[in-house]
Amino acid sequence: MTSATTPVETSPRGSTARPRFRADIQGLRAVAVLLVLAYHAGVPWLPGGYVGVDVFFVISGFLITGLIVREVERTGRLSLPKFYARRIKRLLPATSVVFVAVAVLTVLTLPITRWRDVAGDIVASAVYLVNWRLADRSVDYLAADSAPSPLQHFWSLAVEEQFYIVWPLLIVALFWRWRRGSMTRRLFWGLLAITVPSFLWSVHLTTANPGAAYFVTTTRLWEMAVGALLAVLAGHAARVPHAAKVVVGWAGLAAIGFAGLTFDAGTAFPGAAALVPTLGAAGVLLAGCGDGRSELRPLTLAPMQDVGALSYSLYLWHWPLLVFATAVWGREDGSLWLPTGLMVVAASAVPAWFTYRTVERPFHLSSRLRVPWRAGVLAAGCVAVGLFSAAYVVTATDRETVPAAERDAPGAAVLEDEPADVAPVDTVEQLTPSLVEAADDVADVYGEGCHQNQQDADVTSCVYGDAASDTVIALVGDSHAAHWQPALRSLAEEHGWRLETYTKSACLFADAVVWDSNTKGPYESCAAWQGTLLDRLVAERPDVVVVSSSGSYRVAEAGEPPNRAESLEPLAAAAASNWEALEEAGVEVLAIADTPWLGFDAPECVAQHPDDLSECSVPREEAVDRSGAALLARAAELVPEADLIDVSDYVCPHAECVPVVGGVLTHSDSHHLTATYSRTLAPRLAEPLGALLR
Repeated sequence: MTSATTPVETSPRGSTARPRFRADIQGLRAVAVLLVLAYHAGVPWLPGGYVGVDVFFVISGFLITGLIVREVERTGRLSLPKFYARRIKRLLPATSVVFVAVAVLTVLTLPITRWRDVAGDIVASAVYLVNWRLADRSVDYLAADSAPSPLQHFWSLAVEEQFYIVWPLLIVALFWRWRRGSMTRRLFWGLLAITVPSFLWSVHLTTANPGAAYFVTTTRLWEMAVGALLAVLAGHAARVPHAAKVVVGWAGLAAIGFAGLTFDAGTAFPGAAALVPTLGAAGVLLAGCGDGRSELRPLTLAPMQDVGALSYSLYLWHWPLLVFATAVWGREDGSLWLPTGLMVVAASAVPAWFTYRTVERPFHLSSRLRVPWRAGVLAAGCVAVGLFSAAYVVTATDRETVPAAERDAPGAAVLEDEPADVAPVDTVEQLTPSLVEAADDVADVYGEGCHQNQQDADVTSCVYGDAASDTVIALVGDSHAAHWQPALRSLAEEHGWRLETYTKSACLFADAVVWDSNTKGPYESCAAWQGTLLDRLVAERPDVVVVSSSGSYRVAEAGEPPNRAESLEPLAAAAASNWEALEEAGVEVLAIADTPWLGFDAPECVAQHPDDLSECSVPREEAVDRSGAALLARAAELVPEADLIDVSDYVCPHAECVPVVGGVLTHSDSHHLTATYSRTLAPRLAEPLGALLR
C-alpha cells in the first residue's frame, strides 16, 4: 500500500528542527499490510483483514496533510509541482514493474476469456481510475460471478492517488478563501466540512448500493480526512497526558484487531462499521504525537520496521501472485488451499524486496527527479508502460481468436426432434461465439439500456420486430427472461410481431417481496417495479406475455429469510396471482421454465479444457435442480389457463450437461444462455407462441 513519505511528526509552529521519525507509523503500516495479506491468503480467523486498507487510508491522510502543513508553516506557501513530483517518483515506478509482470503472467496462466478484461484493468490502473471501473462492474449483474482481476487491489491505490491529486488543491483553496484567523482553525473546519458529508454518504451508499460503495472514492474520503484532521491537530494531540495517549493507542490497536477478527464478508462496509478501524488507526497515530514516549513499542520492533518499509511493494505483488496461483492450483470452488495461499503470500516478499531495492527506493531518493518537469516525464513514462502492457495482452488475445467470418455452427438445430440421439461433444476446435466474445454475447436489452438494474424501480422497455404490428408479445421477468430476447426477436422479425421487453435484474414477476442478497434485505425496488408493470400490462393488454425467471428466489421476512425450498410455495402462489390477473384481462401467459445451470463459468472452463470437455460437465439432474425450474412449474399448476414450456432437453440433451451443443457455446457464464444459442432455440418457441396467437 502507498507509503506517502518517511513517517514524521509535525514540528511545532515556526520550528526549524528536523521532524522526528515515527517508527510507530512504520509498524502500523506493517500491521495493516499483514492484515490484508492474511485475509487474501484465506486465513479463516481473520475474516475482516480487509480493514488493513482503511488503516492505510488514515495513515495517508495523516502523513500527506502533515507534509503540507509543515511546508506552509516553513515557507508560507505550498509548491504543488514539487508536491506532485514527490508523489510520482515515490509511487509510480514500482507499479510499472507490476503492470509488465501482470501482462506476461496473464497470457501465460489465465484463460483467454479473461485477457481483455485484464487489459482494461491495466489501463484503468495505469491512470488510477480502476476503483470506478470496479464500482461499475460491481453493479453489473452479469459480471457478478466474474473471477477477480489480478489488479483488483489497485482500487485502493487509485483512491489514494485521487486523494493526493485533490487534497492539496482543497487545502490551498482553504488558505486562499479564508486568509484571516488561525491556520489550524481554518483547516479544521474546512476538513470537517469534507469529512462529515463523506461519512454520511458512505453510510447511505453502503446500504443502498454496497458493491459500488466499497470502491468509490466518495465513500472513503472521510477516512483519509480523519487522518488529516489529526495531522492538523497534532500540536494539541502532543499535549495530551502521556498515560491517556498510551490508553488511546492500545485501545486503537485493539479496535483494529477487533475489526480484523470479527468483521466478515457480511459486514455492511465501509459505512458506519469503518469507524472501528479508522478511529483505531487514528488512536494509534495520536499516541505517537509529541515526544514519542507514548508510542506503542511493539510497533517499533525491528521486524515490524522491515515489514513496514516493504509494505507498498508487498501490497503491489501479493494479490496478482495469488490470482495467478489460483488459476494454476485453485480448487473446484475457485479458492486456494490455505497452506498454498500462505506460501504464495510469503513468496511475494521476494519480488517485493527486489522491487523495493532496485526500483522503489532508488527512484524515491533520486535528487534529479526532484525537478518537477523530470518527474512529469517519469509519470508519462510509467503510464505508457501500463498502456503498452495492456496493448500486449490485447494483441495476444486477437492472435488467438478465430475471426467470426470463419465460424459457423448450427447450435440447437442439430438436435432436431430427438435431442438424446446426438452424441455429446468431447472436444472443440472453434466455437461461436468465440471464448473471448462469450461474456458479451448477451441479449440486446443490456446494451440498449432497457434492462433495469437492481437499484431502480422505473419500468423501462425496448421494442423489436415490427413496431407497427397489432400482434404484441411482452417478455417479462429477470435476466433469465432477458436471455430469451434474442430468440423472440428472431421470431418477431420473421413473423412481423411486435416484441416489447420488460426485464429487471434478479427480480421475480410475482406479487411478493423477495430477498435481496446484495443489500441483505427486502428487494423493495423489485416489488415496486413488478407492481407497476402488472398494472401497465393489464391496461395495455398485449396478446401474449412470455414470462421466465430463475427459481433461486427467497421470500423476504424479518431476520434471515427461509431457504429456497421453503419459499417455493408462497412464491409460486405470488407468481400465479400475477398470471391470473393477466389471464382475467384477456392476456395469454406463456411461461418458459428456467434452463439448466452449470454452476461454473462455461467460457472459462472450455478455455481451460478445450480438448476434454468432460471436465466442464455437470450431471443433468444437478443442473436442473440448481435452476429452480420447479418454481414456474408449480405456478403453472396453480393457473391451468397459462401455458408452460420446458426446453431443457435442448440445452442439456444428455445425462451430463456440457456447455457446447452444435458448435455453439450454450452459456455466457454459469447460468445465462448466450445470445447465439438463444437464437438457435427460436424454433422451440415458435409453435407454442403461434398456437396462442391464432
